[in-house]
Amino acid sequence: MAEDNRILTTRQGHPVRDNQAMRTVGERGPATLENYQFIEKITHFDRERIPERVVHARGAGAHGWFEAYGKIGNEPASKYTRARVLNEVGVKTPVFVRFSTVAGAKESPETERDPRGFAVKLKTLDGNWDLVGNNLKIFFIRDAIKFPDMIHAFKPDPVTNRQEAWRFYDFIACHPESLHMVTWLKSPWGIPANYREMEGSGVNTYKLVNAEGVAHLCKFHWVPKQGVRNLTSKQASEIQAKDVGHATRDLYDNIMAGNFPEWEFCVQIMPDGPNDHLTFDPLDDTKRWPEDQFPLLPVGRMVLDRVPDNFFAEVEQSAFGTGVLVDGIDFSDDKMLQGRTLSYSDTQRYRVGPNYLQLPINAPHPEVQARTNQRDGQMTYYVDRGGESKHVNYEPSYLGRGLKEAPKPEKDYHQFVEGHLGRYQPTRVQDDYTQAGERYRTFEDWEREDLISNISGDLKQCPKELALRMVWHFWHCDEDYGRRVAEGAGLDLQEALKLPPLPGKPAPGKNRQGPTYTDGKPEEGTQLQAAE
Repeated sequence: MAEDNRILTTRQGHPVRDNQAMRTVGERGPATLENYQFIEKITHFDRERIPERVVHARGAGAHGWFEAYGKIGNEPASKYTRARVLNEVGVKTPVFVRFSTVAGAKESPETERDPRGFAVKLKTLDGNWDLVGNNLKIFFIRDAIKFPDMIHAFKPDPVTNRQEAWRFYDFIACHPESLHMVTWLKSPWGIPANYREMEGSGVNTYKLVNAEGVAHLCKFHWVPKQGVRNLTSKQASEIQAKDVGHATRDLYDNIMAGNFPEWEFCVQIMPDGPNDHLTFDPLDDTKRWPEDQFPLLPVGRMVLDRVPDNFFAEVEQSAFGTGVLVDGIDFSDDKMLQGRTLSYSDTQRYRVGPNYLQLPINAPHPEVQARTNQRDGQMTYYVDRGGESKHVNYEPSYLGRGLKEAPKPEKDYHQFVEGHLGRYQPTRVQDDYTQAGERYRTFEDWEREDLISNISGDLKQCPKELALRMVWHFWHCDEDYGRRVAEGAGLDLQEALKLPPLPGKPAPGKNRQGPTYTDGKPEEGTQLQAAE
C-alpha cells in the first residue's frame, strides 16, 4: 500500500500519533523531561526567526519600581508566601516592563487586533522574578505542544506571506477551548487604547509557598490605576492612518511629562489540589477564575517613572522567562506554564546569546551578585564567580575553595506526584463554551456590536464549511451570539446547526446559558454525553 504522505511526522521521520498533548504524569500531573516530541518541536519553533523575536516582536518598555503592601487582602502576606518581595513594606524593588503585540513584526502597527504582552522583571534582593503575561487573563490553548501550531496559523501564510482569516479560524474550529479567548480578542478588548490603560495578567497558574511549606494555587494580575480603555475597529483604523506607534508614543510622552502610570498588583488564591468541585480545571489557562468566588486581593503597586536610555540595549535585548521565580513563588502543573518555562529561556539563549543575563537590562539587582560555575560562551565579558579560588569552577570542593549550596529552608514544599505516564486530554471541558457565552453576555451593547462585526467580516473571507462550523461553535456558547454572527456573515443558521459535534470532542450540552456534561471520566473510545 502506498505511503500516506499526509501523516504528520517528527523531523526524525517518526509518525506523530498524538499532537494534542504533552506526556504528563496523570491527566493533571507535571510534564517530564523526556518529552522528546515536544522538546524537538518547541526548540525548533524558538529558532524560526533571527534576530527578531518570533512572537512579541513589536514592543516598548519602561523602568520603575514595585512596593508591597505586606498584606494579601486583609491577611498578612506571610500567611501565603515567604517571598520577601511580597512581604517587606517600604522597599522599592526596581522593575523593567516590556509591553508588546504578539503576532505582528517589529515595525507592525500598535493598533493591530492582537493580545498585548505584559512582561515584568522585578529585580528583588533574592534575585530576579519575571512575571511574563498578557493584557487578557486567558489564552487560546491549554497545552504547550500546540503553541507552534497556533502561532503558525496566526502568522502570515508561508506561500502568500499574508495573514489570512481562514487560517486563523481553521485552527480555532478544531479547538473549542479557544472560543473564550476569541470572544475577548474580537471585541474591543482585542485593541487596548494604549499600554497605560491596559490590564496585565500572569495568565498561568502559579503557587505561593509560605514558611511552613504550605502551598496555595494563585493567579497574578495588574490593575491599572488609570482605568481600562479599548478601541473599536473604526477608532483603531483612524489612529493607524496617522501613527503606527501610538502606544509607544503615549507611554513615553506621559512618563516624560511626569504622568507616571501605576498598577495595583493583585492575586487570586485557591487551595492547592484538583479542586474537583469546580466545573473547570484551575490549571487550564483558557479559563478565568470567577472573581465572585476568587476575588482579586491587593498585594502591592507598581509605578513606571523612567523611559529607556537606549531602545535596543534595553527594550530589544530585555529577556524574560516564566521559570525565573523567587523563593516563595513556585510552579503549578499548568501545562502551558511548564512548556513556556523551557521555551522562553531557550529562545533568549538563541536570540540574544548564552550570556544574555550578563547584559545590564537582564542582570540581577546590583546588591545581588551572580555567582555561578558557568563559563565561556559567545559574548562573555566577565566571570560571575565566587569563593576564594578562580581555579575552582565546580561544586563541591573538598578543599572548600569554591562555591557552596545555600541553606535549605526549614520547611519546604513537596508535591506528591503519582500517575500513569501518557498523553492526556482534559475531561473538565464544560466551560470551553460556558465562559465564552458568559463573556458575550457581560459585554456592553457597543462591545457586542463590534465583536459581531469583526467576526462576521472575518467569516466572509473563509470557506463556507469553515464559516458554518464557527457559527455552530458560537451558537453553542450563546444562541444570540451564534444567530447574530450567522446573520452578519450571510449564513444559514439552521444549516450550521445540522453539523455534528467535532470528532473526538465532547458534544456541547443543549443549555445555551452554558453546556453541561454528565460527571465522570469517559471510557476509552467514547464521548462524554451531553446532559439534557
